Amino acid sequence: MKEVTIVCDGSSLGNGKGNPRAAAIAVLGYKGFWRAFGEYLGSATNQQAEIAAAEIGLRNLTEPCRVRVLSDSRYVVQTMTGNFRKKANLDWWAKLDKAASKHKIEWEWVKGHDGHAVQEVADKMARRMAELGRIDESVLDEAVAEIGVEEI
Repeated sequence: MKEVTIVCDGSSLGNGKGNPRAAAIAVLGYKGFWRAFGEYLGSATNQQAEIAAAEIGLRNLTEPCRVRVLSDSRYVVQTMTGNFRKKANLDWWAKLDKAASKHKIEWEWVKGHDGHAVQEVADKMARRMAELGRIDESVLDEAVAEIGVEEI
């Protein structure tokens, strides 16, 4: 099985209140090379955006892999490792469970805004895409180019 790293982050400007704008980004790494995927989620909450970010990363793998998923969301990591129960956002969790089902996954929490190069890119892009109200592939490509060849 290929060994892949996914660094994911979601952002909800307004976090479900007023006129929220949410986006989710997953940065996939394989042998030191990175590619970003994202979705604009509209009025999703921050928790939903964090769940979606992990789902996007796993869904974009084309074959079963050993995956190390890094997220700055304790909510996602603790829920997927069985320490928290799924009490809300059940539709979002169902999508993530489906995407995760064919992979061997190690879930890891990473502190946000703490200098982790790839996590910083994922965070920046999630906020940027939420602000734009759409996914801009060229911006994602430029952000990933900043990472270069980096092993985590």
